[in-house]
Amino acid sequence: MFYRLCRSLRRFFHRSRTINNEPLNKVSLVVIILIDIFILTNVFIGLNDIGQWYMAPSEVYPCYAEWDSYRDQTAEDKDFNLVRWAADENNVGLKQQYGWTAVDRLGEINSVCLQYADTKDAIKQPSNTNRLEQLNGKEDAIATLENTNRTIRQQYDSTLLEEIAEQPRDQSINLTSAAQAKATLTENEAQITALKAEITTLKDELLSSSESAAFLTLLNQDSAFQTIEQGYDRASFWYPSIQLAFQAIFLVPLILVAFGGYTIAQRKRYGLIALISWHLLVIFFIPLILKAFEFMQMGVLFTAVFNIVTVLFGRLLFLVSYIYILLIPLLGFGMIKFAQRFIFNPKLQAAGRIQKSRCIKCAKKLQAHDSHCPHCGYHQHQECNHCHQPTYKYLPYCHHCGTAQPVANTR
Repeated sequence: MFYRLCRSLRRFFHRSRTINNEPLNKVSLVVIILIDIFILTNVFIGLNDIGQWYMAPSEVYPCYAEWDSYRDQTAEDKDFNLVRWAADENNVGLKQQYGWTAVDRLGEINSVCLQYADTKDAIKQPSNTNRLEQLNGKEDAIATLENTNRTIRQQYDSTLLEEIAEQPRDQSINLTSAAQAKATLTENEAQITALKAEITTLKDELLSSSESAAFLTLLNQDSAFQTIEQGYDRASFWYPSIQLAFQAIFLVPLILVAFGGYTIAQRKRYGLIALISWHLLVIFFIPLILKAFEFMQMGVLFTAVFNIVTVLFGRLLFLVSYIYILLIPLLGFGMIKFAQRFIFNPKLQAAGRIQKSRCIKCAKKLQAHDSHCPHCGYHQHQECNHCHQPTYKYLPYCHHCGTAQPVANTR
């Protein structure tokens, strides 16, 4: 098996740097590599674009994250914080944001999330916006008064010490006396208390408005949230598989075109076209293989393995890695054995090539009665173990006497 793998690698690199079995010069090889890099870059860009064409779960259910966060919060002012954001006229409407996301995309936004956006956007009424502006102004006033109080308190202690020491007033480093500072502090604290009471009133008015009440009622509907949550979980489960399917749709036509071009060029001996087609075929397979491995890490297969491990072993999630370490080599071994048995089986290839008068090894066209390939030098025959006449390698019977033949060694 190791010998076959090494032979396959030699064939791969031989095809990648030769034209009609002749090596490429260095300039041509550099040009081919630059072309490969350019095409590979554009393939990945195309894969990314087509992968984002189908809307992600967070885009189909855009309200889920905010709604789920709201339900998990335990803060007393969570209702007000959400309503405050909705009433702010500087924020873009939620439904408008959703609309931007869905432009020229495959999929549609969930109807419950659209209802969520409509209800939240309805809070931005002139009356609510006016209340919010008043509330913001009063909070700014409180912040200014508190900053003034901090400054006065810093000066009050030193002023009090000066008065205890009977220091003349004109020699004081502070502008106000201790009595004046205390009076100002008392007055500012009274203003802060009054402003906080007014803010509480404005908050209650904002939360009790019909628009805010309708939005908060929707937020607390368990049935609506469960519909969103179930849809989001289902979309998250299938999204990697759908994404891989779209990316495969992008890659498969390219692979088929490259393979068809390579096959035709090999048959007609168009060396340069065969070389470029071979490089394209390899380039198109690279992202397909990478995406397949990515799918195994986050697609339906990974979710199924993850769920099985969770049920059987709890949170011992490192066992998922163990399963993949054992599963992937077995899968690769099975693919190699399948390819060797049904796709690259020398016996199957030899039968078709002999019927078309082609070399058993390199598949180039041969003239009648050629015993050696003029392209690769491979000897086409072996001696029959019964009649000792030359018969084709890899065919099961001698074409002279019909006796069964042993498998030929191609080395």
